[in-house]
Amino acid sequence: MSYCNYIPMMKEPSRSIHQNYHDNHYGFPIHDDNELFGRLIMEINQAGLSWETILKKEENFRKAYDNFNLEKVAAYTEKDRERLLNDAGIIRNKLKVNAAIENAKTILLLQKEYGSFEKWLEHQHPKPKEEWVKLFKKTFRFTGGEIVNEFLMSIGYLSGAHSPSCPVHIAILETNPMWAKQ
Repeated sequence: MSYCNYIPMMKEPSRSIHQNYHDNHYGFPIHDDNELFGRLIMEINQAGLSWETILKKEENFRKAYDNFNLEKVAAYTEKDRERLLNDAGIIRNKLKVNAAIENAKTILLLQKEYGSFEKWLEHQHPKPKEEWVKLFKKTFRFTGGEIVNEFLMSIGYLSGAHSPSCPVHIAILETNPMWAKQ
């Protein structure tokens, strides 16, 4: 059963939380590098947890990680790491916190070479999932197959975010013809 068909069967408040993400975020292209970074942080932190847990904590993540500002996060010190590891509003996992900081530094390097994180992604597109996973594992920290798959589906680089008959899927394809070529 696809994610699109599963939402109506959920009970509140879960249904509203997932419906909002499905209708307004999942599968839509993101053109702001800070927001792309934020989505990557969210996907990394979801590992081992439910997506609902992460969606409920999104505002806490935004606050803790300076609204996903790449330059600020890349400059975090040991004091910032400790602050994050003591923040009950986010996932307090040392590997995930370190990955966020190190990945911010990596994205800044990609921006210098390609102009933006988005342009780096576009330069790689299209690729099959397996090649994306290899590339992400080589480039970033804490990016296994499921994290890479969900990150790329959530921003429209891999298909599967919506069932083909989903109105959101159809709207995404109409406004973003590049994604129809997957």
